[in-house]
Amino acid sequence: MSTKIVGRGTWYDLMAKKIIEREQKLGRNTDRIRTEMGLGASGFPHIGSLGDAARSYTVTLALKGMGFNSELVAYCDDKDGLRKVPAGLSKEKLEKYLGFPVSSIPDPFGCHESFGKHMSSLLLESLDKCGIEYRYFSAKEVYEQGLLLPEIRTILTNAQKVGEIVKEEVGQERYIERLPFFPVCANCGRIYTTKAYEFEPKTDKVLYKCEGLEIRGKLIKGCGHEGEADITKGEGKLTWKGEFAARWKALDIRFEAFGKDIADSVRINDRISREVLNFEPPSHARYEMFLDKGGKKISKSAGNVFTPQVWFRYGNPQSLLLLMLKRFVGTRTLDVSDIPAYMNELDCLEDVYFGKKQVSKRDLVKLKGLFEYCWVTKPPEKPSVHVPYNLLAFLAKMAPKENPEEFLVEKLQSYGYLQKNQHLDGELKQRVAYAFNWVEDFEEIKETPVTLTEQEKVAVNELINALADMEDPDMVQNAIFNAAKTNGVKPRDFFKLLYNILMGAPQGPRLGPYVLAMGKENVVAALQRLLA
Repeated sequence: MSTKIVGRGTWYDLMAKKIIEREQKLGRNTDRIRTEMGLGASGFPHIGSLGDAARSYTVTLALKGMGFNSELVAYCDDKDGLRKVPAGLSKEKLEKYLGFPVSSIPDPFGCHESFGKHMSSLLLESLDKCGIEYRYFSAKEVYEQGLLLPEIRTILTNAQKVGEIVKEEVGQERYIERLPFFPVCANCGRIYTTKAYEFEPKTDKVLYKCEGLEIRGKLIKGCGHEGEADITKGEGKLTWKGEFAARWKALDIRFEAFGKDIADSVRINDRISREVLNFEPPSHARYEMFLDKGGKKISKSAGNVFTPQVWFRYGNPQSLLLLMLKRFVGTRTLDVSDIPAYMNELDCLEDVYFGKKQVSKRDLVKLKGLFEYCWVTKPPEKPSVHVPYNLLAFLAKMAPKENPEEFLVEKLQSYGYLQKNQHLDGELKQRVAYAFNWVEDFEEIKETPVTLTEQEKVAVNELINALADMEDPDMVQNAIFNAAKTNGVKPRDFFKLLYNILMGAPQGPRLGPYVLAMGKENVVAALQRLLA
């Protein structure tokens, strides 16, 4: 029995449906349904940071598609303390600010009012580039304006209960002894070095001592100052063991996705939200982290940050959203060399969307929906000219210094991608720019890794040997055909295999002339790398 397709047929539509059903069951008002993403400001934003926004915003779009008013809240934790100097920045300039709220640290680049503003602006620029719409909240302003004040009072008044929840969930006894609040030390300006030990409800003051804190095996010394912080003036912040819950209630958040690295914090906050703040926490979805090719989590602290800005140098925003949206669960390895494959995959999706490529009816709905979400529900009105990324990069590499664009146009016309009097414009012109950036920064154009059968390996080896003495494109074309035929491989499949290896796409210009244009030695080297 076939199940009914929801919305655009994607996971995000199913999630939106679940959210609505849950909110209606809870009897809550659904006039406005807010989703949320957290915005870090303590280091360079990485690809995963944008994933948080992309996924939550797509749920927002799915909710809108179902006729509900929805918006994404981008909550920037710019009261977070600096725990480590990010890789690539001066330790000499920043080490003295360890423990300070990032909103009170000068911008090392000198273009924003603070370190925190600089780092958060990088991610906000990326959201804007992707067409992601959001309502921005700065933690510094939220605390100073008292938007969380009722929730802070409730949490501090019930600190014993909060401490017990933390102990029950993760075995940590820390908040049995102290309040789940970090005052900013009035003497030294640090935030994580303070221990809050008493809350005075009548004065809204938190009493504290600046004792110091060990972060990642390094002690950040406290100055010993004893003082009081006024919670009405934003002189501190809730710890993560409570702050999520406070903002969920204060901002009326109904959905927030989270990475598995903060699963414990989310579980604790769910309980604090229910048992202390009497607010049913938002619906959640847990996603996996991106890993680099060495298997390490891509993160600010690991020093292997792959930023959205790097992606935008070689690929368009829609291909980055495709990376984020095509799969929600499961860990994925990622580096810059994956960008061409996502650009080509986006082209395939566009072909499906415009009916140029046939798929099953069920897949059609889902893939069209995914394509529309990659374009934040504002897809192009007509198909663009598709040229495989590797082909563009190769042409960019071969182009003469003088009039390189003219060379590319001539080649694309001869390969049949452009009409005789057609020129580069719009999306294709931008793709050519990506390709020039690629060859400027990387030595080689990586062939697409594929798995070969034993017969295909023998056929590839035979082709390598046959290419040695050939200078005629028709002879090359015949050699490819014969290498397949004599080794029991369907010629059509063998041509498709070679296109995938050399261009990252299942088809392209006639292979005989292309192999000679690319340089036989380059083709042979690529095929040998594959066999190795």
